Amino acid sequence: MKSITEIYKVLLKTYGKQNWWPADTPFEVCVGAVLTQNTNWKNVEKAVENLKRENLLTPEAVLSCPNGKLQELIKPAGFFRQKAGYLKNLSRFILENGGIEELKKREKEELRKELLKVKGIGKETADSILLYALDKPSFVVDAYTKRLFYRLGITETEKLSYEAVKSLVESEIPPVEENLEVYRELHALIVEHSKTKCRKRPNCKNCPLSLDCLSKID
Repeated sequence: MKSITEIYKVLLKTYGKQNWWPADTPFEVCVGAVLTQNTNWKNVEKAVENLKRENLLTPEAVLSCPNGKLQELIKPAGFFRQKAGYLKNLSRFILENGGIEELKKREKEELRKELLKVKGIGKETADSILLYALDKPSFVVDAYTKRLFYRLGITETEKLSYEAVKSLVESEIPPVEENLEVYRELHALIVEHSKTKCRKRPNCKNCPLSLDCLSKID
């Protein structure tokens, strides 16, 4: 079984740098992190483009936008009524705490706790915001991570808790500033690999991790 660090190196060599998260501003990252809940990225892109066209990619603009209009603009991302509310909640939180740049100055663990108190912000969304918008080394766990780690024998079950999987990564690759880019690339590379090879029904031909996989299909 390869270590998580070795997996990272193999995936990086295979796919190259992903330069994730695709966004023009930290707030756009925050918006994308909310909108990507329970949908795919192509749908998020459509919703973000709608918001960009209407100049609604600032927390002030989101808060001042009528609910009906905001819901209509983000409709491509699904669950648009809930997500419109979540975007307003997050925008309010950002403004009440002095804006993005002030949030970047905050201590990571305390900031994570505060983000998780915002309605609509779960662990994956909070860590995405911390990692990609606020420059905090906080590893993002998703269903792809759980699937890949289980198939590689790193975990004994695909249903291991979010915090347990996060802890596995952060115990091997410490959550320090010099590992910020490693965390970003590792998360993005796992997503890319899981879409390309490690699907629900895996496509094992020429998989760079097949020698270590417990679930490979010949």
